[in-house]
Amino acid sequence: MDHDDFAVEPIKGLPELPPEGEQILWQGRPDAWALSWQALSLPWVAGYFALLAIWRFVSLMDLVPLRAAVGYAVPFLVLGGIVLALLIGFGVIQARSSVYTVTNRRIALRVGAALTLTLNLPYTKIAAADLAHGPRGTGTIALQLKGGPRFAYLTLWPHCRPWKIASPQPALRCIPEAGRVAAMIADAAQARLTTPQVERVAQAAAVAAE
Repeated sequence: MDHDDFAVEPIKGLPELPPEGEQILWQGRPDAWALSWQALSLPWVAGYFALLAIWRFVSLMDLVPLRAAVGYAVPFLVLGGIVLALLIGFGVIQARSSVYTVTNRRIALRVGAALTLTLNLPYTKIAAADLAHGPRGTGTIALQLKGGPRFAYLTLWPHCRPWKIASPQPALRCIPEAGRVAAMIADAAQARLTTPQVERVAQAAAVAAE
């Protein structure tokens, strides 16, 4: 399980050519709107600025003319619109710069806009994969790892399971047809883990064993 931040991609989403016998089963990226809606909490942000506008209007409606009260509330809605536009833009950039790859041996996540990070997660290092359904037919597949290096939550965000800060879990976030991809991962992982692993034994060790 490793990553390479600077290697040029010979294949989209992968830092190097797959070794012999490895096949790419699926590639995709997050749905930009679903990623913005979930990871960037668009409903909460919109609700916050709407409440500010309502509070401003109600607090002034008995003190100034109705039109003036509305005028004092409108700037909060304008500011909220600007913030939402920035968040959606950030979500679109994150979605377009990310590539998730599922092969018959591993899951690879190329994430990050300013600083690209590639995670290679062999099935032998994945303890479980949890599927959570989201809006518009999308879903998130969170990966529980077996020990190994621990990734920082802020380094992975938003490509990680929400609120798992102490033990961050990389995730294929807000992908279309998540159920089909989860089933594909389950089949590939089962096939990989049940395949006998043949290792070469050094000749000296074999002689010593005799």
